[in-house]
Amino acid sequence: MENFPYSLTEHGKTRIQERGIRLEWICDTVQNPQKLRLDPEDSSKCYAFRAIPEYGDRVLRVIYNRDRTPWAIVSAYFDRNMKGKL
Repeated sequence: MENFPYSLTEHGKTRIQERGIRLEWICDTVQNPQKLRLDPEDSSKCYAFRAIPEYGDRVLRVIYNRDRTPWAIVSAYFDRNMKGKL
């Protein structure tokens, strides 16, 4: 995690560990999203989406707070509803 350019909230850290999501997948998704959306209720939060080929092209959704420095990863999960939509 030395070269990880973002911070992790406690919730984010827990969820990422529980779900076995690699930090490099998170970085790639935030830095090179295939789709990006703002949270409709909280403009400080962004949703970044990216298909992960090593994981059967399942779509990773990373929620992060862009108002913090460095950006804070709030959560990440594989979004079943987005598979095949990117």
